[in-house]
Amino acid sequence: MSVLTYLHVAARARLAELRTHGDRGDSPVPTAVIIFGLVAVAMAVTAAALGAANDWMGNIPTHQDPTAP
Repeated sequence: MSVLTYLHVAARARLAELRTHGDRGDSPVPTAVIIFGLVAVAMAVTAAALGAANDWMGNIPTHQDPTAP
């Protein structure tokens, strides 16, 4: 049996199996909503950390050359 025939038969068998089983899991929409929420929280945490780091860097005094007495 050639490889192409084997792949054709395997694909048809898998599709027939998927058609007989009605319960195929949860909808992808709730998963997408959860991922969107996690991304939004991650962006908020990153923005807060960036703001804190910029404030901390802004409070570092600048270097001044010493003056002779």
